[in-house]
Amino acid sequence: MNAPIRVLVVDDEAPARAALRRMLSEDPEVEVVGCCADGGAALVAIRTSAPELLFLDVRMPGIGGLEVVQAAGSSPPRVVFVTAHAGHALEAFDAAAVDYVLKPFDDERFARALGRAKAAVRADRTVALAQRQAGERGAAPPEPRYLERITVPTGDGVRIVPVAEIDWIEAQDYYVEVHTGGRGYLLRRTLKQFEELLDPRRFARVHRGAIVNVAFVESLHPASHGERDLLLRDGTRLKLSRVYRERLRDLL
Repeated sequence: MNAPIRVLVVDDEAPARAALRRMLSEDPEVEVVGCCADGGAALVAIRTSAPELLFLDVRMPGIGGLEVVQAAGSSPPRVVFVTAHAGHALEAFDAAAVDYVLKPFDDERFARALGRAKAAVRADRTVALAQRQAGERGAAPPEPRYLERITVPTGDGVRIVPVAEIDWIEAQDYYVEVHTGGRGYLLRRTLKQFEELLDPRRFARVHRGAIVNVAFVESLHPASHGERDLLLRDGTRLKLSRVYRERLRDLL
């Protein structure tokens, strides 16, 4: 469990690879197991070197970073995308990226990304160890891992939003609008797809078009025809469908 985290650097620009390798070498908790200049070489290195973490460029000749993740199998390494292009943040979110770092970046921004990535890898190791021990004892496997943070587009790049800070999520056709801190962010994902990624102990569907963070439900109020309304911490008032009332009551 305390072995260095195995990291693979993938970028088609030699100066970028060298810079990432230098910054990673300063952290005794990680080990750079290779550097690749294209996606094809990265896929070979993933099979032969078994990295736990990729620092991966998005746009590269031939196979790009997103394609690398898709081709890496059902359990790819954790990924921090490092790129000069802000426009792929939503796709990175779909690929379960730990972070999305825009070039140029400073030491502080890199340290935050690496810290998140190390925490994610350690969590993976803990889950894997628990699964092995459960298998040896014949016990039930540990609970599934749910979404912990999302990346949302902003005017000047992307923002990392902890899932615990989301107030509620609203269906918008083939999108969802995530409401947090008085702002809304559109993500290209259906409400059902998003719901499957959330911890059901913390988030609940209240009607067919909305999911709420149970921690931010302020109060319940009578509505017409025996219905109920929810009041959230941000002042939002939502209708509580009878279909979902019992489930919410259990969580509250």
